[in-house]
Amino acid sequence: MALLRPPSKQPKTTTLQVRLEEQVRHNLDRYAEFIDGNASYVVSEALKLLFKKDDEFKRWAGQHVNNRSQKQIQGDALTKTA
Repeated sequence: MALLRPPSKQPKTTTLQVRLEEQVRHNLDRYAEFIDGNASYVVSEALKLLFKKDDEFKRWAGQHVNNRSQKQIQGDALTKTA
């Protein structure tokens, strides 16, 4: 069973340019194909999972709060319980 679910609806997005190791990019593309999604979706969902699971990051984010960045940090990833 895939850890990420296939995409349902397209949320508001922004652009980010990153550099990846070739093997990571290859596996990213393969995983996107596996879930019938795209690389952007896989990266976004993987980061949401990371933010949700990393308790140390959540504590740090809670200590470094300001109005604008807190909304970006929390998003659905930190407020949902699964």
